Amino acid sequence: MEIKGFQFSAVEAAIKKPGRLDLALIFSETPAAVAAVYTTNKVKAAPVLIDQERTQSGVCQAIVVNSGNANACTGPRGMDDALETTRLVAEGLGIPDETVLVSSTGVIGVPLPMERLRAGIRPLVDGLSGGTLEDVSRAIMTTDTFPKLETRCGMAGGKEYTIAGIAKGAGMIMPNMATMLAFIVTDAAVEPEWLRTAFAVGIERSFNAITVDGDTSTNDSAILLANGAAGNTPLNGAADGAADFVRLLDEVLLSLAKLIVRDGEGATKFVEVTVRGARSDADAKRAAMAVANSCLVKTAFFGQDANWGRIFAAVGYSGADVEQERAELFFDDVPMVKNGVFAGGDAEARGSEVLRKKDFSVVIDLHLGGGTATVYTSDLSYDYVKINADYRT
Repeated sequence: MEIKGFQFSAVEAAIKKPGRLDLALIFSETPAAVAAVYTTNKVKAAPVLIDQERTQSGVCQAIVVNSGNANACTGPRGMDDALETTRLVAEGLGIPDETVLVSSTGVIGVPLPMERLRAGIRPLVDGLSGGTLEDVSRAIMTTDTFPKLETRCGMAGGKEYTIAGIAKGAGMIMPNMATMLAFIVTDAAVEPEWLRTAFAVGIERSFNAITVDGDTSTNDSAILLANGAAGNTPLNGAADGAADFVRLLDEVLLSLAKLIVRDGEGATKFVEVTVRGARSDADAKRAAMAVANSCLVKTAFFGQDANWGRIFAAVGYSGADVEQERAELFFDDVPMVKNGVFAGGDAEARGSEVLRKKDFSVVIDLHLGGGTATVYTSDLSYDYVKINADYRT
């Protein structure tokens, strides 16, 4: 896989413990247009605060990221450590400091082991010629059980381009944004303002449509770089090929988001929750997220219990407009509820059979309008508790 004009590197810095890649670098050989979306949590890690300021310029050339330590809730020292990290990377690359972004993921409230991180930066920069984006995807993992990487190729103005993305996340996953990091790179030339709009819309349909446990992290960041090395005329909303670029970008984002749900901590189920027939799309999203986040619903999924009453209760308290006597509910294509009451017959047995599958859908039709939304969630298992009970040790 070639993404023209980008280089990648990952090394072991033993930030939390030895034996794994945990420090990574994404480098664009020329300044790239940047779009980014960050956590809405009011408690933000030092890297998020720095990146929010720097991405306002619309230009970025490098992203340095570590796992094992979130550098969150670490006070002035955390800011100093993050700024030193970007300065050292910038000096090694010979680029302006303000064009380097920094991301961290891992344990909150523990200062970065800067002596180890400093020692890792020189080999990180030196290793750019031999690294891959997959190396980076492995280096940013925490409780993830597998690396998450997606690519798509397209054409614009007779030039071939690539969109490639990586993500990490398995727990502390909830929209706004779902502990999640995502880095997308493309060698397509894209006008910066249009890039930001396309990215924000794509995020809403992907990373803001997933939940594992309802927790919004202090470090969530999704960053997109477009360096134009493909040589096409810069894309905007009116350009030929713009619609294809948006479609491919959305595919990359949604595929990565779904991989995060599939890798949810302790997850045994992947569930697509769709609400249709709502008064509005916003109402549909409220109802779908209430179902997807309900601990009672998620434990029923784990127990393979066709407990449709829990789902109806979640829709009812979601804040969406609901008229109970109109509502229907399906597990895959099995009708569980008609006109607000149990469908009867063999629905219980057939619904339980659906829930025994690893992947299934829940569809709620409110029959009130044209609003629709789909979100993606997992079940809640014993292993989720085990993983998070001793995460810091």
